[in-house]
Amino acid sequence: MRSSWTSWGPPVSQDRIITSFPKWYTSDACLQLKEHFHSQVSTACQHRNTGTAGLKLSKVVVVGDLYVGKTSLIHRLCKNVFDRDYKATIGVDFEIERFEIAGIPYSLQIWDTAGQEKFKCIASAYYRGAQVIITAFDLTNVQTLEHTRQWLDDALRENEAGSCFLFLVGTKKDLLSEAACEQAEAEAVHLANEMQAEYWSVSAKTGENVTAFFSRVAALAFEQSVLQDLEKRPSSQSQVGDGDGDLIPRLVSKTHLPSHLGVLSSRRHGGLGLLASALDIRCPSATEFQDSGSPLLSTMEKSIWPPQQSPASISEIPHGQWMRRETSGPSEDKSS
Repeated sequence: MRSSWTSWGPPVSQDRIITSFPKWYTSDACLQLKEHFHSQVSTACQHRNTGTAGLKLSKVVVVGDLYVGKTSLIHRLCKNVFDRDYKATIGVDFEIERFEIAGIPYSLQIWDTAGQEKFKCIASAYYRGAQVIITAFDLTNVQTLEHTRQWLDDALRENEAGSCFLFLVGTKKDLLSEAACEQAEAEAVHLANEMQAEYWSVSAKTGENVTAFFSRVAALAFEQSVLQDLEKRPSSQSQVGDGDGDLIPRLVSKTHLPSHLGVLSSRRHGGLGLLASALDIRCPSATEFQDSGSPLLSTMEKSIWPPQQSPASISEIPHGQWMRRETSGPSEDKSS
């Protein structure tokens, strides 16, 4: 009997269920004009044969000037709220939003970075390992559009060329008349084409286009993740979801945790507990890993930690929970 991915955790909200490929905002500046998932992706989803894609957290980085509405945009998606009492982001923060794409669970790890110049050196360390880069600007302030080039360059500098989906997003659409919005969008679309980015206009205040935009982001990232997994997968290897139970041990026996799971060692959540909470499952114990024939992981790839920090190892503590332990130097709890 084939295992069902959707039974791993509580169901996602209806507007996070994606059954067909989300459409672009404007055909004048979009990454892909197709209207359907890649045939190999559709087949893999139908057979629940998507490999590690259902366990990945796709890293999305949002950059842009101060006061353009990056935090408001993320909060509208994740919390469905709009806070008029704006507080500038200090350093970085992130939210995780769950989707169900073609019957497969998929999550976006959305990083909210500070727009203040003094925090750039801190935020840049967290650009690394991004699958999606969103550059936001204020539709009512043309200067913030001009600054998007530099923000994008800073983010791309920390990632391999061609490895990221790029989006240019105009915020505060509700503040413009239709004519003024069309004029601002025309300039933005021109710049988006130069950046090779997809363009969207949104309003965090009214919620206009916010869910549609992030659904598009999730679908593109998911499709890429599945295709990459299919390309590197040996044909003789058993796949996640092709049998009853034991899914986590089988996954770990075939691959290391991907860099997009760097959040597992973050200060805010720490340990494999985040993966467990996202999927509503218990972290397997060392015995369960060993019984499945797979060695314990000795290191974790961390896309969110600056490179100068020591790598972390996983050590077991009671009740199937996990904690980080530095492999060199004095012991220190990084999860707080």
